[in-house]
Parts: sequence; C-alpha cells; structure tokens
Amino acid sequence: QVQLVESGGGLVQAGGSLRLSCAASGGTFSSYAMGWFRQAPGKAREFVAAISWKGGSTYYADSVKGRFTISRDNAKNTVYLQMNSLKPEDTAVYYCAAENQVRVTGRYYSASDYSYWGQGTQVTVFS
Repeated sequence: QVQLVESGGGLVQAGGSLRLSCAASGGTFSSYAMGWFRQAPGKAREFVAAISWKGGSTYYADSVKGRFTISRDNAKNTVYLQMNSLKPEDTAVYYCAAENQVRVTGRYYSASDYSYWGQGTQVTVFS
C-alpha cells in the first residue's frame, strides 16, 4: 500500500511559480509511474503531467506544456511538479497519483488507471 502526501501549494500571483512535492511511503517508489492531476470547483479531475518509473518519459497536458515540469527523485521517494508562468485558470486542488508502471503504461492520462492518491494541495492563482 502506497501513501502519498502532497505539499507546496499556496496563493500566487499570475505569472509566478510554485513547486509541488509529493512524498511517497509504504511501497517500492521506483516501480511506480507517478502522475499529477487537478480539479477545479465544479469541474472533473483532469490530467496534468506524468512520469515513468525511472523518469525517462514524461507526459503533459497541452494546457501546461512548456510551463510545468514533472520530475522525480527515486532516492527521496518524491515526485515534483514545477509550475511556472501560472495563470488564474491553473487554480485547482492538485493531486498526486501512483500506479505500478506495468499496469499504467500507455494510460498515463486516465485518473481511473491510478490506484493510489494523495489528499491534494490547493493552488490559487490570482490576477
């Protein structure tokens, strides 16, 4: 069983940056693909970014491509989401998710294919 704890959310002005972290415990972190999803009020949870188990492959939603960067440190059991050039439409609760690499290959974009989730961290971008 994997436990995930996000941190790093907050209130930031448009154009600013934040770095989210997600610390994992209780499993073999290096065997899991990791994803970031977000959910704004009244909207469905949507894919933001994902990274393969060794970090060799990354995937991004078109809305964040070029502004957000996902990375991981398997020695620290942590995945990061660096968010630059933030926009008010990035405001949401951001969730970290994990799934065994073998099971999620080719399906990184689907929230339903991830078994483990953190509690979320709020990101609010004001103009």
